[in-house]
Amino acid sequence: QVQLVESGGGLVQPGGSLRLSCAASGIDFSIYTMGWYRQAPGKERELVAAITLNHRDSYKDSVKGRFTIARDNAENTVYLQMNSLKPEDTAVYYCNARYFQDDYWGKGTRVTVSS
Repeated sequence: QVQLVESGGGLVQPGGSLRLSCAASGIDFSIYTMGWYRQAPGKERELVAAITLNHRDSYKDSVKGRFTIARDNAENTVYLQMNSLKPEDTAVYYCNARYFQDDYWGKGTRVTVSS
């Protein structure tokens, strides 16, 4: 059974930092492209960052220079380091694992950026 379990969300003030983690099980983690998506209230889910099996990363323009995605294949875990957080980063953040037609999602972790 495939499981993606996110953690690390919470309430943080503007300018603060959080690190999200996503622990994967039931898949050959090292071959999957791992991604972080987010969905804000009333908006569609959007891709924030992704990292390929070759550790090639990509980012949504609005988070470039502030967020960093990384993976640890030995721990089957993907991370999202979020710095200089802004209120507009408030959303539920979801972990995604993708390999051809295989497409798995976690249940999400909520991030709230507010003073």
